[in-house]
Amino acid sequence: MGSKSRISGNYRNPCLTMHQPWASLLVEGIKRIEGRSWPSPITGRLWIHAAGKIPDPETIKAMEDFYREIYTVNGITDLKFPEHYPISRLIGCVEVVGCVTCEELVCWEEVPEGVRLEGQTNYCWLCEQPQKLIVPFEMRGFQGVYNLEKKIYDAAARGLSPVRAPLPVKFPLPDPRDPFSLKPGSLVSYGSGSSPSEAEKSPRLAAAIAGARAAATQFSKKNGSQSTAIKVQETPVSPRTRNKSKLDTDSPLNSEARGSDMNCI
Repeated sequence: MGSKSRISGNYRNPCLTMHQPWASLLVEGIKRIEGRSWPSPITGRLWIHAAGKIPDPETIKAMEDFYREIYTVNGITDLKFPEHYPISRLIGCVEVVGCVTCEELVCWEEVPEGVRLEGQTNYCWLCEQPQKLIVPFEMRGFQGVYNLEKKIYDAAARGLSPVRAPLPVKFPLPDPRDPFSLKPGSLVSYGSGSSPSEAEKSPRLAAAIAGARAAATQFSKKNGSQSTAIKVQETPVSPRTRNKSKLDTDSPLNSEARGSDMNCI
């Protein structure tokens, strides 16, 4: 079934503005979980736009260290990171195949342990099939999930290139007959796994997780957020209301938009 026909909600070509380095890590297939404090309003293709704030080297290092360590858990030790983290650009897309709670993800034994370690937020958007634009192009971002303008979509759809992810993940559906069955509460009935305890984590892994949390929290403080990085409160913005709160990609995003990256470690 094509991605267009699988999109749920009042969206045609949904897009999400994220800060760097989180945006590129998602499009490059390194990041598999997009963390939020609200459940995903769509299932299907989600375009990713990188906001206009230049990422600090310390933030980039903390997030790369985090992913380097969680991939090591699954035996991958030669992780390649993006050479550049472009800003104020539409950079690619992923397929959102569902959304589960953090509690469900960390106990989900059917997915690799490294993926479960990405569960650091209330809701976890499950992302597959990353694609990136061969030539990212400049555009303006908005709050929450919004629709791409048709002319931007038409141009972007022709310039996509599949990404070879370091550890591709196929999230199993609770009900194979229902492509929308991966939703909050759908794994509670049969999830029997357990979250790795702090004692089971290697010192390097524990330090990487702490560093990623600290980097996200510091990022939040620098941008004036009143909430912590992991528990920042957000409300999804509908296409109908997003025009009331248009943002320039070079302007500081408000607390709701910032939460997309505060929560995504």
